[in-house]
Amino acid sequence: MEIARAAAALFVRQGLRATRAEDIAQAAGIAPRTFYRYFASKEEAVAPLYAAGAQRWTEAVRAAPASLGVLEALRHAVRETLTPGFGVSASAWEWVRTLIRLADASPALRKVWAEVCQAEEGALAEILAHRLSAHARQAAAVGEAADSAGTSRTDGREDTRDNVSHPEPHSSPDPHPAPDAGPALPPNPNPNQDPAAPASAPPRLRFAAAVAGAAIRVAVESWAATTEPPTGANGPATLALHNLDALAHFAWEEAD
Repeated sequence: MEIARAAAALFVRQGLRATRAEDIAQAAGIAPRTFYRYFASKEEAVAPLYAAGAQRWTEAVRAAPASLGVLEALRHAVRETLTPGFGVSASAWEWVRTLIRLADASPALRKVWAEVCQAEEGALAEILAHRLSAHARQAAAVGEAADSAGTSRTDGREDTRDNVSHPEPHSSPDPHPAPDAGPALPPNPNPNQDPAAPASAPPRLRFAAAVAGAAIRVAVESWAATTEPPTGANGPATLALHNLDALAHFAWEEAD
């Protein structure tokens, strides 16, 4: 990440065209040969910074409260990561603006930005798939517990009517109590699968993830093209929340 920060600082200070890979290596305190061991070009040097911003949002979706629906989890992640002061300071957003503008002006840097965004769309699709499958397991567990409780109560009433030697009905604790409907998602029922491993995303869910990713990317790019502050009605968070409305009527249950 030190190389990426050095590259970004030089790009911002003296421009992309005037910056050489050797300049980045010198600023990072490494040999040019070491630089080219990690990056094929000077433009690729800032890929870790682009990726860090994108990953911050997708990880916020993963960490969103389990009680939230998918769209609300996406909106929650936007507020957590695109609002200055939560994860990135207002001054850091000015660096973001410059780097996004540089990507718009340089085909090579635009390619790096596009590849990062595409990779994070794939990661987001897997996160959404895991979230939906966990919600489905939770709903199924609650439904099964309710059915078991209903069957138990019915059996108890039939036993009371048939047991003529006891005129008073006998009460006992419900042997199948419904589980506590707390915020935690249920564990993966497959013992051979890593519980942390996300479910595979079907095509329809990958499409939704691409739309959500584009909503964030376009919001950030649209804001970066202006001189607006990163807060307020024209900030990236507000623009992204507006763009996510495109998924307001998406049938998430059918996408899993």
